[in-house]
Amino acid sequence: MSIWKNLFGTVPTITVTELQDKLRQKPGPILVDVRTTTEYRNGHINGADSIPLEKLEERFGKLSKNREIICICQSGSRSKRATRQLQNAGYTAVNVKGGMNAWAKQGLSTKAGKVK
Repeated sequence: MSIWKNLFGTVPTITVTELQDKLRQKPGPILVDVRTTTEYRNGHINGADSIPLEKLEERFGKLSKNREIICICQSGSRSKRATRQLQNAGYTAVNVKGGMNAWAKQGLSTKAGKVK
């Protein structure tokens, strides 16, 4: 893989509707919210793990390579970078198109509260 594609290539993407469907599956994917802890506390998808983008690499060892990882942020930009980092480390990862903005636009529920 070229360095250019590695750094700037496309990553697999799903919509928030597809995310909803995946979260209903058993076992479901791992949902990783890569926003800041403050953003996460103000409202996140129930069951999402908070791993801010800048701390993602140091948490690789705690994530399973046997389950799909879905990355979400506010708009889809940070989660795209997170998805690429995870893929480069050997994980199966996808990005949520539009992030939490798209989730909210669909009127889907969020949960406020502490970081899990």
